[in-house]
Amino acid sequence: MSRLTTEQLSIGYEKREIVRDLHLNIPDGKITTIIGPNGCGKSTILKTIARILQASKGAVYLDGKSIHKQSTKEIAKKMAVLPQSPEAPSGLTVEELVAYGRYPHQKGFGQLTDYDKELIRWALEQTNMEEFADRSIEALSGGQRQRVWIAMALAQETDILLLDEPTTYLDLAHQLEVLQVLERLNQEQNRTIVMVIHDLNHAARFADYMVSIRSGEIVKEGTPEEVMNTKVLKDVFQIDASIVADPRTGKPVCLTYDLLQKEATLKQADKIPAFA
Repeated sequence: MSRLTTEQLSIGYEKREIVRDLHLNIPDGKITTIIGPNGCGKSTILKTIARILQASKGAVYLDGKSIHKQSTKEIAKKMAVLPQSPEAPSGLTVEELVAYGRYPHQKGFGQLTDYDKELIRWALEQTNMEEFADRSIEALSGGQRQRVWIAMALAQETDILLLDEPTTYLDLAHQLEVLQVLERLNQEQNRTIVMVIHDLNHAARFADYMVSIRSGEIVKEGTPEEVMNTKVLKDVFQIDASIVADPRTGKPVCLTYDLLQKEATLKQADKIPAFA
């Protein structure tokens, strides 16, 4: 079953078409990762699903209804979006930023209710940020900041989370920390999570479902085992990859790879006669 789908979705900038005739069904209650080379349309697809960008053709449906026929507040009660490298207004504390997640649910003068405050505390606990509630955003590490943004999305109280490269600029430990928070939210609360991720091994490790994109089109979608294989990675990234099973998770891992173009160049070089 899928609450979030696209139908014949085409997206372009000015006269250039980035994505064409995209049919995508996001599995409910699962983690979906979108992979592909730079400029292939991954983030463009996510932004259009989130209604940040307008499609030139086709539609995005949430609960069977076009997202453009639903109000912004109505969408925000169902779907939270974490863009790439978000920035908070200067001077905000952690708790103040997380409180922004309650905006879609507020009425009247926008004062926080007891329920709002309870949700904010819960979101901070879920992301292990409660001890930093009064700390300035500027005083946090990169990983902590990402956890605060996730907490804000949680405070929004939606079933669906969309994240555009949530581990960008983070070191290995902080990347794992953020992804494990999202994994726990999915497993314990059945949240539907959709992420654009550059790191193939992270994409496979944390996904139930993967979508590979090249030149604005889906090359292959399915389980990590169906997508993370030598043939698909050749088609999507133009690499010759060695795939093995992760001894800890059993998920496929890209152990090493060579560029297909480089391999072809070397073969061509072998044919060039040597001169004394």
